[in-house]
Amino acid sequence: MSDATRWKATIYVGNLPPQATLQTISEAFLPFGEIADISLPKNDGRGPNGADKSHNNDFLGNGPQQQQQQQSTHRGFAYVEFEDEADAKEAIDNMDQAEIFGRTIKVSAAKIPKSAQTGGLGSKTAVWEQEGWLAENAVSEEDRLASEQAQNRADDPMQGLEGLDVAGPKPE
Repeated sequence: MSDATRWKATIYVGNLPPQATLQTISEAFLPFGEIADISLPKNDGRGPNGADKSHNNDFLGNGPQQQQQQQSTHRGFAYVEFEDEADAKEAIDNMDQAEIFGRTIKVSAAKIPKSAQTGGLGSKTAVWEQEGWLAENAVSEEDRLASEQAQNRADDPMQGLEGLDVAGPKPE
């Protein structure tokens, strides 16, 4: 399966509760079709600004509930890849705004990350090094010269006036 096809068959599942596991997600989405892969990114112990939150913050007023959220094993979202694109669309239609462990989840089509894009803006590959660019934009020397000559001829406002010896309208 190509990368583009894989991303069309992949959905984003957001606002997952800390209790959610790979098995929970699999069981929730299996009725919609065969699942190829589930990705549940791990929490690295850092907050939204990259600050380390693994130390005790009781003096800041963080209660046990906030500490439990900081110690969760995943980041609160997952990617579910189905074998078929139609299964992914059915899962989005049926599971968006559903509840898992008392939390309303958000289910939508996954966006292709910049690292997976093969070309265009945001790509890490120079445009002239991409496969199709040279084939689309390469011009032979012969074609370039012909184009320049045609442009030069059209730019001369006196072109075609060589035979006239009198200014003004043609006499009848």
